[in-house]
Amino acid sequence: MGAAIGQSLQMAVGVALSPMPIIAVILLLTTPGARRNGPAFVVGWLAGLAVIGVLVLAVIGPSAHGGPGHPATWVRWLQLTLGVLLLYVSVRQFRGRPEAGAEAPMPGWMRSVEQFGAARSLGVGAFLSGLNVKNLLLAVAAATAIAKTGIPGGQEAVAYAVFAVIGTVTVAAPVVLYVTMGARSERLLARLKSWMSRNNAVIMSVLCLVIGAKLLGDAISVMP
Repeated sequence: MGAAIGQSLQMAVGVALSPMPIIAVILLLTTPGARRNGPAFVVGWLAGLAVIGVLVLAVIGPSAHGGPGHPATWVRWLQLTLGVLLLYVSVRQFRGRPEAGAEAPMPGWMRSVEQFGAARSLGVGAFLSGLNVKNLLLAVAAATAIAKTGIPGGQEAVAYAVFAVIGTVTVAAPVVLYVTMGARSERLLARLKSWMSRNNAVIMSVLCLVIGAKLLGDAISVMP
């Protein structure tokens, strides 16, 4: 199981360092229902990752392992495809970065967070983790990396749970700061939001480049 966790660790860090959901949860912590909305967003985020893991492991788990030290041939091609897609996302993010010192424009829904309740916060969290292109690719890649090790189903579930928890740490951190520090956390969270907004595209580009290159390398290294 240790090998499975190690295989998915880089993808977990890639999910965890997603600026947009961190910005979203910080904005939710400025709403009147902050103490409900923030935790609801985190639960939704974790649930979105969990659904992807359940689906991918259920579909590909039994057939991903091709023998000692070798994943099934189709797994190699899947990793190759995911790697290429992540490199494409990396290029798009870098080309779409804002001018130096400027903040990237925020999605329209972020301007209406004051009207969010717990249910909508949960739904947005699930959407950003499960249906965001970058996170979807990383979650599928992580589940595939775990499945190809050939460990039993229960151990697969534990390994993916570790991936999901690591991928949730940075989203949950602002909520923990808010609950433990109260008003004293406002300045810190505002500075974090501003920095993430300015550097969102570059962070995403570098993450996708590094992880995409790793997936390509993993796929090519085991090809005949």
